[in-house]
Amino acid sequence: MPDAALALPRLIAHRGLSARAPENTLAAVRAAHGVGVDWVELDVQLLGDGTPVIWHDAGLRRCSDRRGRLADLDLAAARRLDAGGWFGEAFRGEPMATLTEMLALLNELDMGVNLELKVNRGRDPRALVAAAVPAVMEALPPSRRLLSSFNDAALAHARALAGPEALSLGVLFEGIGRDWRRRCEAVEACSVHADWKRLKAPRAREVTAAGYRLLCYTANDPLAFAPRWAWGVEAVISDDPPRFMG
Repeated sequence: MPDAALALPRLIAHRGLSARAPENTLAAVRAAHGVGVDWVELDVQLLGDGTPVIWHDAGLRRCSDRRGRLADLDLAAARRLDAGGWFGEAFRGEPMATLTEMLALLNELDMGVNLELKVNRGRDPRALVAAAVPAVMEALPPSRRLLSSFNDAALAHARALAGPEALSLGVLFEGIGRDWRRRCEAVEACSVHADWKRLKAPRAREVTAAGYRLLCYTANDPLAFAPRWAWGVEAVISDDPPRFMG
């Protein structure tokens, strides 16, 4: 249920300021901070050697100069990737960020994070949680951390691992189905995260009336999104949050 310690903002930068910098990189987080956004949404998963890194896809091709699977890399191989040149020449040589490096930057900038536990096909949710969740809980205060996932097993293991400590969890949905409350209650979630285009007013009001915090992803058109604020949406996750400012 709702976590009063969680200082959730109105605007969250999706994978960092991904409209203006390569997604899920240290550069994208610095860019978000540079435009006055205090929180970022990022993805974490494991390299083949068990190192948690900030990365979305199962593969490397879309966001680097390499092909292949993330699961086949160790940290030494990951260090040789260029995770920025695909986006623009100014970012050539940008490294893949480890979770440790990203947490250090978030603390340096006093930023919060909605960290998605990204469980791609064939990957072990328990291993990801064991590697990532304790590190996040140690590095950031409860007010600046929210862990979310589409994967119920990852969320359940995170809840079990946290024990009595404060840990804000969010359940990710595309469309919010009829079983949304069961899924949230099973992991003691505090928030529901929905695809903004598939969110309907009755379900949104049902979620907020039950006391859950409602976030929407990935909205980039402030005018099209505007009616949803009245439905009780608390935060929007956007590739370009400055469009929603002012």
